[in-house]
This record gives sequence, C-alpha cells and structure tokens, in this order.
Amino acid sequence: MGAIEVEPARARGPRAISARPWADAMLDEAAEAVRRGVLAAGASALLGSRGDPEVRSLRVEALSRTAVGSSRSIEALVAADQANPDLWLWLGRTRIEEAWALKPDVRARAVQADRLQSYHAAMELGRQPLLAAAALAPSDPVPWECLMWLALGLDRPRADKDSVWLESSRRWPTLYGAAVARMVTLSPSWGGAAQEMLEFARLAAARAPEGSPLPALVPLAHFELVASERTPMSRGGWFPFDVQREMIAAAGRWSERRPGGAHPRAVEAHNAFGAAFFLTDLRRPARGHLVRTGGRFSELPWSHLGDPGQQYQRACGRLNVS
Repeated sequence: MGAIEVEPARARGPRAISARPWADAMLDEAAEAVRRGVLAAGASALLGSRGDPEVRSLRVEALSRTAVGSSRSIEALVAADQANPDLWLWLGRTRIEEAWALKPDVRARAVQADRLQSYHAAMELGRQPLLAAAALAPSDPVPWECLMWLALGLDRPRADKDSVWLESSRRWPTLYGAAVARMVTLSPSWGGAAQEMLEFARLAAARAPEGSPLPALVPLAHFELVASERTPMSRGGWFPFDVQREMIAAAGRWSERRPGGAHPRAVEAHNAFGAAFFLTDLRRPARGHLVRTGGRFSELPWSHLGDPGQQYQRACGRLNVS
C-alpha cells in the first residue's frame, strides 16, 4: 500500500489514541494488560467475543498486534488448554502479525533474500493454529479471515485466496474485517485489478445490512487505487468529482442504527469517510465523521498519506475537531 506525500502535520487537533480505533472498554483494558505481559486478560476478552464475529474479528486483530513478540507466551497458554479455539486463533493471528514485521521492503528484496525467506517461514507458522481454531469452532468465520491475510502475505495463487474468502463469507457474509481483507487482496497494489476491487466494494456497500459500516469500503477502495498509482497529489486533487459523489452516496447509505449498539468497526468507518472528505475539501461531512472517532485513528486510510497519527491530527486540526 503505497504512501503518498502530503504536507507535514500540524500540532493541533485532539489527543490521538494510537492504534485503538474502537469503542470497546473491555478491549481497551485487555490490550493494555497484554502490553504489560498479562496475557490472561487477552484470553478473557476473546472468550467474551464468542458468538459475535464482528467483535471477535476486531479483538483478535487488536490483541494480536499488541502481542507481537509474545507468541511464545501464547504457545504456553495453548499447551495448557489445547481445546480452546480462542487461544489457537490468537496464536495464529499473532504469528501473522509478527511475520509482517519481518517483510523486506520490495525495493530491497534483491539484497535481502535471507530476510524474505525468514518472512515466508514466519508467515507459514500461522497456518496450523488457525486451522486448529477453525476445526474447534466450525461456524466461526474469523480463523478464515485471518487465513486471508496469510494467503495475501505469502502471495498464494488466486484460487487459494478465493477459497479462504469463500470459507469466511459463507459463515458470515458481512464480516467487516474479512471484507477489508478481500478488498486489499483485489487491490492493484497486491496484484489485483482496479475494476474488480471497486465492483467488490460497491456491491458490499449496496448489500450492507442496517448499521453495518461496509459502505466505508467505497472510500477505502478509492484510497487503494490512488495509492497503487503512486502519484503525488495535492489535498484537493485526490479524488475527481464523480468519485466524490460516489463516496457521498456511500456515506448516506450508512446508518449507525444497529440493534445492540454501534458496530464494533464504526470508528474505523468514520476514519475512512473523514479522511476522504477532508482530502476533497468537504469540510462539514469530514468534521462530522472525525468528531465521531473520539480521538481514535485507524491505520487505514491514514497510512496512505504518511504517518497515520500525524495525518489524523493534521486533519482534525484543520477542521477544529477537539
């Protein structure tokens, strides 16, 4: 996902809460505990997510990123409770996140063959735990969502990428995290085709159930497309008028009304729309979405602009979001 240079961030805006784009108090507490090495809190948070794939998808992603470097400790938990699908799932996704940290820069691969081999080996270590999690919880789509990132990271053939997407989507067709993984898989930056990616995002948005933030795939797909072209553009030149209209329509289709409260990924969706509208000088909708982030920014789409935290704060500062 290529980064496109924009002007440096200003030191205004809200106090940003780094890499915690959610409104989940239990996950906040668990992530902080895992950061301190208290892995039992992470296991408890995953146990509490059983039966809600959207919560489970978010929590395992967040806790795995927090636990990078601690997979051996999760292995010890698995060894003591080998029938626990939560622990197998956490171990597999953590190994994937640890592998991403080893991925060589594409421009340096010619002189980093050993590191590339280590990256592939580390990524492959995530497969068996995720298959174990899937076997222990056959109706859970989240292990298959995680396997989508593994297939992407290993640059598996398209048939392999399609098969894990099918396994996830047939268990939970509207799982936001899996839809993002599929969209990235179809991105030109990862060997996909622009039209197929855009069609996928548009169809997901059109079929989104009430309260689902899947319409946010539309701006995210356009960010992916621009980033894949690696063409520096000014803030006003990111998206042409027809794309702006499409994103406005997508935002209009998303209602946060949802039985049981806001969607677990709502903060991420507000970041996606807020960033897109900020870059197109649509100040009022941009501010409306960024206010709803509560100071919590997501990696996507801000990482396409540079440092996510700096770019988020820059936008909030320009829009007087406090």
